Amino acid sequence: MMVAVKKLKSQSTQGLREWQSEINFLGMISHPNLVKLLGYCCEDAEFLLVYEFMPKGSLENHLFWRNTNVEPLSWDTRLKIATGAARGLAFLHTSEKQIIYRDFKAANILLDEDYNPKISDFGLAKLGPPIGDSHVTTRIMGTHGYAAPEYIATGHLYIKSDVYGFGVVLLEMLTGLRALDRTRPTGQENLVEWIKLSLSDKANLKHIMDEKIEGQYSTKAAFKTAQLILKCLENNPKPRPHMKDVVETLESIQAIDVRRKECKRRKFATKLNLQ
Repeated sequence: MMVAVKKLKSQSTQGLREWQSEINFLGMISHPNLVKLLGYCCEDAEFLLVYEFMPKGSLENHLFWRNTNVEPLSWDTRLKIATGAARGLAFLHTSEKQIIYRDFKAANILLDEDYNPKISDFGLAKLGPPIGDSHVTTRIMGTHGYAAPEYIATGHLYIKSDVYGFGVVLLEMLTGLRALDRTRPTGQENLVEWIKLSLSDKANLKHIMDEKIEGQYSTKAAFKTAQLILKCLENNPKPRPHMKDVVETLESIQAIDVRRKECKRRKFATKLNLQ
């Protein structure tokens, strides 16, 4: 049986905390869009975690690594991955004990043989706020470029802080660009700050879409995706959608492209019959 083994840094207290967090969360929950924890080991100050093996690697690798032997992710596959990852987050947010994932990024979305996504790495996950409270106050941790503005500014962590991170990843999938890239020109290093205003401009949208998926999507589907990203990236967490609503929107976007393909197929069949 193929497995993946993760070794955490044993020299730091943080390594032990993350190891325990992964066991505590993945040991009590299960969902098709969450990676399976198969086992763990602590021996001679070595902290090991054993997961199911995900043969396609991470979403980050497929979006940003320039491997000429790997086909770029198609528009349909990107929507499939986004929808599956959204289902995983929605499950965490609506479980009996709400779970805030806290580190949603392309590197933590793993893909199986059929490009089904599974969220991995629960080292920074936190239980949601107690009943009656809106947020958890915690140390600011995570990955720069994906973390929600209210979390960075105050350390207040909301369920909808994850929604912001999801919006950043969806923007990466739309544009094919990293959330943070210091090699880009001045003013373009942070993807959200650079691109966000362009998402509301339907005419300009085609100029920011990843050229590797050109011709694979309808204008309607692309614009609806851009509108969803804008909602997820609201500066204030309250107006951001719940992840279950994000799932429904992504499913409706997928349906747009299914109808578009069916329409094209019928037109092609009609043309053949006329000939």
